[in-house]
Amino acid sequence: MKIEQRFPAETDREAAIGVFDSGIGGLTVVKALMERLPFEHIHYFGDTARVPYGIKSVQTIQSFSAQIADFLLERRVKMLVVACNTMAAVAGDLIKKRSGVPVLDVIAAGADAAVAATRKRAIGIIGTPTTINSNAYARAIHALDGQVRVYSQACPLFVPLVEEGWLDHPVTRLTAEEYLKPVFVESVDTLVLGCTHYPLLKPLLQDVVGGSMHLIDSALTVAEEAARLLQSNGMENTSRQTPEYRFFVTDIPLRFQALGSRFLGRDLPLVQTVSLPG
Repeated sequence: MKIEQRFPAETDREAAIGVFDSGIGGLTVVKALMERLPFEHIHYFGDTARVPYGIKSVQTIQSFSAQIADFLLERRVKMLVVACNTMAAVAGDLIKKRSGVPVLDVIAAGADAAVAATRKRAIGIIGTPTTINSNAYARAIHALDGQVRVYSQACPLFVPLVEEGWLDHPVTRLTAEEYLKPVFVESVDTLVLGCTHYPLLKPLLQDVVGGSMHLIDSALTVAEEAARLLQSNGMENTSRQTPEYRFFVTDIPLRFQALGSRFLGRDLPLVQTVSLPG
């Protein structure tokens, strides 16, 4: 049974939502939050200097995640959203223990939505090798319903294809068809997009798997969970002023502005570079 998270009594309802990711992919979560909660301030942190996290040790990922969470907490955010599947899988519990505000993550939100959606009690998970190998989605799903069958498939080529902008390219379609063969074999009816890059491939993936397959976009589900939590606790921003969006990164690599705009679905505002130890 999921325990409802509560806000500290002194929480400012007009404070920002803090969102963080190992790089740029979490901007799909920011986009979903902007659309679902158009009056909420958002502070986003992308650790672009130290990405990818998938090749790093558990201890390193936990250390980096704690640094970023602390940075956002020092800015007095009212909620944290872990937008990176790798961070959520490896450091989610640590972040929740050190945070005094509610913490949501894409894995828990995706698992909840998938269990609610499946009718055959057969769910497919696609993600990066690190996320798949962590078995975090399967654990989260089985904690909700131990009878659900879970089939996981690593899709390492999807991230570079998305960052190349090949969202509806024949190569991407062929790659998707190859990766998703096991999903068809196992009669899965619900497919979780277990990486924040994958929502950009959703139209292509839906076409490949067919209209009867329910796709779970973790960016949308975590935004919906954030809205529900804010509303149930009376913590939504009631001001109707233009919200403030702040973007913090540890490096601004080549093509960052173009990539960020593609993920966000709009021009990327001013980005501030910050330094973290290590």
